[in-house]
Amino acid sequence: MPASSGAIAYSERMKRVMDAVQLRQPDRVPVAFFSMFWLARYGGISYREAMYDYARLSEIARRALLELQPDMYALPHLLTAVGPAMETLGYKQLEWPGHGTAQDVSYQYVDREYMKGEEFDEYLLDPTGFYLHTYLPRIGAAFEGLEKLPMFPGLYYLRLVIASRQFAFPEVQRALDHLRQAGDEAMRLVEHADRFADEMAELGFPLTNGATAPAPFDFFADYFRGSKGIMLDMYRRKDKLLAAIERAAIFITRQAIKTCKASSSKIVFIPLHWAFDGFMSLAQFKQFFWPSLRKLIFDLIDAGLVPMPLWEGDCTSRLETIADIPSGKAIYWIERTDLIRAKEVLGNVVCLRGNVPASMLTTGTPDEVDAFCRRLIETVGKGGGLILDCGIGIPDESKPANVRAMFESARKYTP
Repeated sequence: MPASSGAIAYSERMKRVMDAVQLRQPDRVPVAFFSMFWLARYGGISYREAMYDYARLSEIARRALLELQPDMYALPHLLTAVGPAMETLGYKQLEWPGHGTAQDVSYQYVDREYMKGEEFDEYLLDPTGFYLHTYLPRIGAAFEGLEKLPMFPGLYYLRLVIASRQFAFPEVQRALDHLRQAGDEAMRLVEHADRFADEMAELGFPLTNGATAPAPFDFFADYFRGSKGIMLDMYRRKDKLLAAIERAAIFITRQAIKTCKASSSKIVFIPLHWAFDGFMSLAQFKQFFWPSLRKLIFDLIDAGLVPMPLWEGDCTSRLETIADIPSGKAIYWIERTDLIRAKEVLGNVVCLRGNVPASMLTTGTPDEVDAFCRRLIETVGKGGGLILDCGIGIPDESKPANVRAMFESARKYTP
């Protein structure tokens, strides 16, 4: 494809997506590509190969994008090809293909307590110090030894000079050496991903997002306290949990803005793991989850970015509450909530993304996928504000023919 053709295609796709975001009727409904390990199935390799062979994953992803012609896509390397970096880091919060799970079995999140309930005060006093001395050594073997570092905020003048001797401690030296190796591997991964993104941009394909951020509540539920701990905290440590959420939100927001500003995409992906109806009541959602997420959404919008929360599970009871954001400034990616009902409540507020069922893509037929997509396009797509996709991207076990049917439907039907 000539460079000029790629630039034209890129511009057309970006306009199509942004028209949908801004609740204008695009020339057709845009369709997005997001997958974890489906590319391995598509390319005939194991999940483990997809995680460890950067070049092979790029080759397969390029072929898939050229065939499916999405209007935007998620960079697969940063979702999938992280095996070498995680292995070098000795990462403990996930198991992955060939490292805790079988060669063709996806990630397994390790639900543990990585911060004790009585450690909220330590986190609130000095989040960075808590990270260095306590949290990081618990989640990655390469960080072990950092607990020997001094308490930097208590050092000054010549005391800082003398305390620098602790960088010579054997435990710290080992940690720094391991982290250098992990950093080198992560750099190779990112450089490979950047080259792929540049090539795809030249061919006319924009990225779906330029940064990822957790909801502040999920930040603690997923990565610090675990499911049991966070449930207890909501009852036993309510005030400290809310204070920690407020503190963490500052760092989450700043990091997301900094990362996204450096990207060609101005969309910030926010996967939501604990917002669904089945976990907490609407009253608890309004107290623990929504205020900090709403502030994150507003802060990203104020920074000129487009927040894109992924509402996992069924969030029907939340629809009226989450409508309280500026109109035409965000994307709500919907997994299981009925998209037609979501359109009724949110249609004048936010662009919706989704939500072809995972079960249909894995066990259904191309005709069934086509009919479902047509219904979404002709109802939810009316008046703009729809990006066609699966509930949470393309399931790993999806039939390629069904995936093709979804992408083709976006070009066959109009609202």
